[in-house]
Amino acid sequence: MSPVPLVLVPGLLCDAALWAPQIAALHEVAQCWVADVTRDDTMEGMVRRVLEEVPFERFALAGLSMGGMVSLALVRAAPQRVQRLALLDTNARPDTPERTRERLEFLAFAEREHGFGVIHRLMMPRILHPSRLSDAILVHAIEAMADRVGLAGYRNQQYAVMRRSDSRPHLAAIACPTLVLCGREDGLTPVEFHEEIAAAIPGAELLVVEHCGHMSTLERPDAVTAALRSWLGPVVP
Repeated sequence: MSPVPLVLVPGLLCDAALWAPQIAALHEVAQCWVADVTRDDTMEGMVRRVLEEVPFERFALAGLSMGGMVSLALVRAAPQRVQRLALLDTNARPDTPERTRERLEFLAFAEREHGFGVIHRLMMPRILHPSRLSDAILVHAIEAMADRVGLAGYRNQQYAVMRRSDSRPHLAAIACPTLVLCGREDGLTPVEFHEEIAAAIPGAELLVVEHCGHMSTLERPDAVTAALRSWLGPVVP
């Protein structure tokens, strides 16, 4: 079987490096393409750009965190193009007023002089398992992604996430094979969020990765890659 076209959608302050372990490990079974979700400040704009730029007509789709939110909006906009769906460490709910206020506070801090350079460090205890906070290589990789996304990209992403709609009413309409995965100790999007998503999507598989925080693709790459390899499976033409 030829490699499966696979679209990978990064999360907030992340780029293709978020998926680097999976891209390397799945190269024989998947033709990977990473979406750019830095240039638009609405979910609709991000979806439109992905659909315009993706080099595949039909594809498997995987998104982490904000990337999962984009993926939910995309499968709603163009269900005929998505063969399989993987939602990692994400949230189908809209922002709460408290979360929106927090995002605005972080954004205001980032826009101050020298503020953006430390914003991801403030988030590190919430996005990594406690045991990985001292992993200098992992922490540096996350900081480097944030630096590459930059302040303008971060601003776009925060506004898109704050203004996203509630995806829960649309979950039951998802008809493609779906994997829902999260870290057991995800401090941003807890397990119950994923249980809610998996329960609403017909036939969805739920996988909780142990000893893992929000950045599952980098924290537990082998477990995530194995799950994605199984999820890719035979694709219906």
